[in-house]
Amino acid sequence: MENQSPALPSVGQPLSRVDGRLKVTGQARYAAEHAVPGVVHGVLLTSAIARGRIKSLDTTAAEKAPGVLAILTHRNSPGVPAYQDAQANNNPRLAGREIRVFHDEQIHFSNQPVALAIADTLERAQHAATLVLVQYEAAPPETDLAAHVGRAIKPQKADDFQRGQPRAHQQAPVRIEQEYRTPVQVHNPLEPHAAIARWDAGKLTVYNKTQAPKLAQQDLMRMFKLPETSVQVHSPFVGGAFGGASRIWPQEVAAILGAKLVGRPVKVALRRDQMFNMVGYRPYSIQKVGLGATATGQLVDITHEAWGQTSRHEEFAERILDPTKSAYRCPNLTATYRLVPLDLSTPAWTRGPGESSGSFALESAVDELAYALKMDPLALRLQNFAETDPATGKPWSSNQLRQCYERGAARFGWNKRPAAPRSLRDGEWLVGQGMSMGIYKAERAKAAARVQLFADGRLLVQAATADAGPGTGTIMTQIAADASGVPAENIRFELGDSLLPPAPGQFGSHTAASVGTAVHAACTALKEQLLTLARSAPEWQNRQLQPQEVVADRSAVRLKQDAQQQLSYVEILRQHNLMGLDLTREVAPGPEQKQYAGKSFCANFVEVRVHEPTGTVRISRVVSALDVGRVLNPQTARSQVHGSVVWGIGMALLEEARLDHRYGRYVNPQLAEYHVPVNADVPAIDEIFIDEPDLHLDPMGAKGLGEIGMIGFAAAVANAVYHATGRRIRELPITPDKLLGTLA
Repeated sequence: MENQSPALPSVGQPLSRVDGRLKVTGQARYAAEHAVPGVVHGVLLTSAIARGRIKSLDTTAAEKAPGVLAILTHRNSPGVPAYQDAQANNNPRLAGREIRVFHDEQIHFSNQPVALAIADTLERAQHAATLVLVQYEAAPPETDLAAHVGRAIKPQKADDFQRGQPRAHQQAPVRIEQEYRTPVQVHNPLEPHAAIARWDAGKLTVYNKTQAPKLAQQDLMRMFKLPETSVQVHSPFVGGAFGGASRIWPQEVAAILGAKLVGRPVKVALRRDQMFNMVGYRPYSIQKVGLGATATGQLVDITHEAWGQTSRHEEFAERILDPTKSAYRCPNLTATYRLVPLDLSTPAWTRGPGESSGSFALESAVDELAYALKMDPLALRLQNFAETDPATGKPWSSNQLRQCYERGAARFGWNKRPAAPRSLRDGEWLVGQGMSMGIYKAERAKAAARVQLFADGRLLVQAATADAGPGTGTIMTQIAADASGVPAENIRFELGDSLLPPAPGQFGSHTAASVGTAVHAACTALKEQLLTLARSAPEWQNRQLQPQEVVADRSAVRLKQDAQQQLSYVEILRQHNLMGLDLTREVAPGPEQKQYAGKSFCANFVEVRVHEPTGTVRISRVVSALDVGRVLNPQTARSQVHGSVVWGIGMALLEEARLDHRYGRYVNPQLAEYHVPVNADVPAIDEIFIDEPDLHLDPMGAKGLGEIGMIGFAAAVANAVYHATGRRIRELPITPDKLLGTLA
């Protein structure tokens, strides 16, 4: 695949992925593929119970098996220093205590690691793991959120929100009160989680799958009490993550401990079934929404109560209430969130973390209110459009949601939609149309970038960010080209290593704004330095040029009044006897982030076809209109939206990790029975970008894009199913069994 790199500055152009050739030719190296000399293999044995303790552990036969170097358990583990220090072990991004890998005999969840078989080949390690004999003393597990909401707790890291009078919807002229549920859903990226760990004279190097090389380094420094210079995390390519690679997980700790035990690098890769509850998941939620409005559709009150699940050892709180706080103008609002600790592993951030679940409940309820009012769902949303952020009272940094509504509705043909459910039919298929809105934070964090211009005109840009699939390397190359004047084909962006300038993790839809701002600042400073050098170069020294008389682009500095008069960057370096230029810039969020409410917005329009005899739901049309600020690359942006919609189809119609609560174990922990969308499930997706820059947030004018396309999408599907069938489904996924018997 040829990379069609334009010579001119390229922000806003559809540049093909700069790492595309490496990926399609197999040269890209993922976590388990790095060639580390002397590496041996570790295979995890995990617990057969969800709660209790290990009563006996016999490793004798496994240790005698051919090729086995060691069987790592809690009895011979070198230990994680932070496990002895409760304060040091706390993950600052969560509350509670991380799972302590190979620390003691206690079992906290099903599939918890109990042993690591280490051998010279993968097959021998797999065999040795089957020879480890474990007996347990089991206790009845509690894994059912609905059965244990009575012992819910208030999260330490999530506050309730109150505006105006509580539960004012109960006195409103028109009101609805309903309960909505979302299931456990699993990340299931194509690339399994894996890690290779190596110790060299006290220095730890880890090759892993991470969305945050710098955060992973900091976590390992904290856990193993090592200085920054003694920990390196290397993750240049990530084969999908969605939030599941946002922290250190047990397989990484197992590889590190195993490497210390045997004195050789150890590779540990998870099986598909182990990825279901060892590396995070979208937690089950129960949500109660009450809405009240005047007879003309003006919202009077929003009440949103949510319950989520977490592990007993950690509190994982997500932003499930954030859409509710800011989506609509409303004088009264009550939002509460509670967690139920269960005998499960800790959930994790999952694409659209919290907002995806919360928006399903909110946007389904708004649709129900529209029918109670006998009002068009789009008209109801427009009537309650928020001119400023209702949660903070701050002005929006930008808000093109009205344009999203207008352009999306026009493209979809919303004005032709009949109001009454069951009005459209195509033979045995009932046809329905639904819509929703989405809102997601748009912000940036502190980040740094280094740029090196070499004597031959090549530019190297570096930052310790990650690329889990959205095309970070491509976008940063474009930003660097724009700011430096070096053509994109002469730029290489290096990422995925904790040794590089610090950058935030790639989650929360802030990579382009955060890392992009640092790249922009570093490349702008480089260009200014070249402009200064050009004005003092021997060839132009006598001209006494002023700064405003020279411009830079296409790797050259030119006279503004005579473009034929130019000095290339290579010539400028040579005339000053320089081998190159090297500088680093770190940029923190400016005061604008405190003065404005930054959000991305979208409007989802969906058409479904429901097969009346079988209850099968097919999505036939999707229009997604988005306000994400300036679109830096339409090609990668479209891919982001398509990925969000596919995720949304899975959330709405297919995905559910089912627990057998008797044993606390998943009964469908593989892709044969945990259903994800395939090509046949995905229609043509029509995306509309408003493409209005938001210069309050960053100099490129970009807002977050990674999550917003998924926010509210599942509700749009559910609303379309109701329009098709007259049957309101309030618990995801919308499977045929929930519709059968109600369609006739």
